[in-house]
Amino acid sequence: MLRRASGPRSATSYPLPPRRFTRYFTLIIVLILVGLGLTLARLSALSEASLRSGLSKPPPPPPTWESFPFLKRYHGGIRTLVSRADNKPEYPDPENNTLEPTVQQDQEQQTAPSEEKGFQKRDMPQGQRFDPVDRNAIVECYLDEGRKSNIPQLLAYPGVPKGFPDPIMGSYEIFGMNDNVCFDRYGRLGPYGLGYSKRWGGSGAGMDGHREGADQVWGGKTEIDYREVNWAQAQKKCAQKNKGRFKPLPKTRNHFFTDMAVGGPEDEKSKREEKQEKKLLPRQAVVIRTWHDYQYDDEDMFYLRALVNELSLQSGGEYTVHFLVHVKDNDMPIWSDDFTYQRVLNDSLPLEFRGMGTLWSERQMSLIYGGIAETNYRGLPIHGAYRSTNMPLSYFAHMHPEYDFFWHWEMDIRYTGHFYHLFDKVGKWADQQPRKGLWERNGRFYIPSEHGSWEDFKQMVRVQTEHGTAHKAAMYEKVSGTENTQARIPSIWGPMPPTGEGDSIEAENDPKPPTTPDKDNYSWGVGEPADFITFNPLFDPHATNWILAEDVTGYNTSAGFPPRRTAIITASRLSHRLLETMHRETALHRHSMFSEMWPGSCALHHGLKAVYAPHPVYIDRRWPTSYLAAVFNNGLHGAAGGARTSVFSDERQHNFLGTSWYYHAGFPGNLWKRWLGYKVDGDGGEMEEVEGEGRMCLPGMLLHPVKHVDLIYEHREGE
Repeated sequence: MLRRASGPRSATSYPLPPRRFTRYFTLIIVLILVGLGLTLARLSALSEASLRSGLSKPPPPPPTWESFPFLKRYHGGIRTLVSRADNKPEYPDPENNTLEPTVQQDQEQQTAPSEEKGFQKRDMPQGQRFDPVDRNAIVECYLDEGRKSNIPQLLAYPGVPKGFPDPIMGSYEIFGMNDNVCFDRYGRLGPYGLGYSKRWGGSGAGMDGHREGADQVWGGKTEIDYREVNWAQAQKKCAQKNKGRFKPLPKTRNHFFTDMAVGGPEDEKSKREEKQEKKLLPRQAVVIRTWHDYQYDDEDMFYLRALVNELSLQSGGEYTVHFLVHVKDNDMPIWSDDFTYQRVLNDSLPLEFRGMGTLWSERQMSLIYGGIAETNYRGLPIHGAYRSTNMPLSYFAHMHPEYDFFWHWEMDIRYTGHFYHLFDKVGKWADQQPRKGLWERNGRFYIPSEHGSWEDFKQMVRVQTEHGTAHKAAMYEKVSGTENTQARIPSIWGPMPPTGEGDSIEAENDPKPPTTPDKDNYSWGVGEPADFITFNPLFDPHATNWILAEDVTGYNTSAGFPPRRTAIITASRLSHRLLETMHRETALHRHSMFSEMWPGSCALHHGLKAVYAPHPVYIDRRWPTSYLAAVFNNGLHGAAGGARTSVFSDERQHNFLGTSWYYHAGFPGNLWKRWLGYKVDGDGGEMEEVEGEGRMCLPGMLLHPVKHVDLIYEHREGE
């Protein structure tokens, strides 16, 4: 069968292949792939080079402590008070001393039924007057001698809120402080203007929130009108009325900083009697550092009124409060014109505190302490307030020989208890500390939950000092010439002067040990007034990465730095002997160190008695206590300093952020604001207080720093 011939093909049945399009498309894809490959190769090379050079590093992991849960019972209310003996503190908990149980317990608390987390609403407890002053032989002092008006004693409440944590560092017990009381905001600050209207001389703040029982503090008396108070006059009259209780006054020098002589005439020496029929008290000054354009708000005024009243008036003049005012403008002619001096001084202080201040300037310090080398460390002047805070204080002490001790205090410190109770107990305890092993104890944090009693702690420090520990920094101690190490010193006993070639100090009057350490039964130093009391350990900055360890001026450092000791935060008590020694060291020998290093180092060089007072310090999270002790005492041989692993090294100071006492801690300010009744990070405030456990009640807690507290005021008609 013949096949049918096919017809003509359609023009569209077999289209020509689009070769040109295919070639272009393929070329584009190849170029993209090549370009992508080259880009990735270049980026990889740049990344590798950046990592090798250290310019680009992956972000570090968050600190371990940030994973620890927050503690809840600091904010417990006044309706839940229990005695300390019956209180089961939320922290530290010896049954939960590792991270896993700690986190698990926090999760269980969050998921617990609401009725298990609640409380039985109770009536307000009855407050009681808190007066820590021994009033025997005290002539009572008044705000206004004509009206016979005085400020009532603080109102405290027995016990603490249920579950309130114990301090993680330090102790109330060793000082003999009353820890079975707490203070609400009205019992503590009500006498100083909180909680009543401006029309009656108060602040107009604290008018809202939980106010039940707030008026108890006044005991039916009229509130104080602070528009009419003159603290300088009240303080002066109080001292005059009680002058028989104190040592005789020496002849004083010019009270203005215009006498530039290092020493005074011979007849200006103290003429104190050698024998007294009765024991006379030393005079103490409380020197508050401030500056000429500081803006004082009502919350600052509460703090300052409390200092003057509780330390000066209530004690019968044991303390005298002064303001040391920094004039930051060096060109202001305060030293050449008396009128300008007085005008600036008056403008620098609130009206009720006028007459209590002394001006100083950095230019004045450069004249008094001239000749000292200008090292310009970290770009800052040697006579500046940051590097040499102690210069104006030393000269102030030189001009005021009538004071035996000077409490160096700051504007951003707060105390929830009674200031006299704190100062008196700390001072007496420090005076009773024996010198044997003192510098070694000074260099460690005391953590009762890990160290036990103070006696146990003292013996632990002795063993660590005599035998050392397995710390990795100790392996190089016997290797001579090794960088960042030094020869091991078993125990400091007496003066430890600098040994650099050409370094000299005045050592003629320095205390000398009466015997050798092995023959001393912890008796030398007992009853000896402390020359230097700090509220943080006096750590050895050697081999640490503390950023200011090398701010040493006037010493020969070619073969190493002189012996040094540092206490972070300058708040402290200094004796006139120590401050006069510091003054002469700087003025005559051109020696100086950074502000927080100079007093402790000077005391070490001259064998003066320095004491770290382990006051109660709290922490805001549930740290395992064994881990906390390892972090904070992670220096050489169980100390806080002396090694790169020290908690005071710059990269490790973040561990202090949650504590109640450190220069950059966040916990103190938050706790203070919550205690005042304000919301912080969405928690607290009026509704939580009224509907819950009531306002907060805190035991005596030393807090630093507390800055920029914005009070909420009553609304007044026309405002």
